Amino acid sequence: MSLAQILQQTGVIDSMARELNIDEQTARAGAGALLPAIVAGMGRSSTSGGGSDPLGGLGGLAGAVLGGSGGGGGLGGGLLDMVLGQQPTPTQPGNDILGNIFGSKDVSRSVAGEVAAVTGLDENLLKRMLPILAMAVVGYMTRQASEDAPGAQGGGLGGILGSIVGGLARR
Repeated sequence: MSLAQILQQTGVIDSMARELNIDEQTARAGAGALLPAIVAGMGRSSTSGGGSDPLGGLGGLAGAVLGGSGGGGGLGGGLLDMVLGQQPTPTQPGNDILGNIFGSKDVSRSVAGEVAAVTGLDENLLKRMLPILAMAVVGYMTRQASEDAPGAQGGGLGGILGSIVGGLARR
């Protein structure tokens, strides 16, 4: 199953459509076009780390999401709950994730611009979708990692990322 299908089944697409006041088809099209860039950015982050970081460049992201080595203070799977909740999604955690995977706001903006040019969707709408999708992806990965290996969240997170990146490469 693709990540886009997973987000559809978990209710992320419906929730995002309601929050952004757009129809589900537009939300699905935007998510489908943005997800490859988010996952590719995560893949690049995971391969750019140093030798002391078992997750590669994702160590900083995993630390922020999981709350460091203790794992107790981070947002983890709660990111997905924030996206699915009835309250507006706080976008700062998503922007922090995007900063970790893309390195700068300029890259996020260029991703939105490129996707807008290809899809015809509004660039400002895509910019609003990016942090929500980043939160949903990392929240889903974290939840899966904790279900698969409760004692090894970091390794589980890396494994989930590997399977998502591998799945995109096979498409």
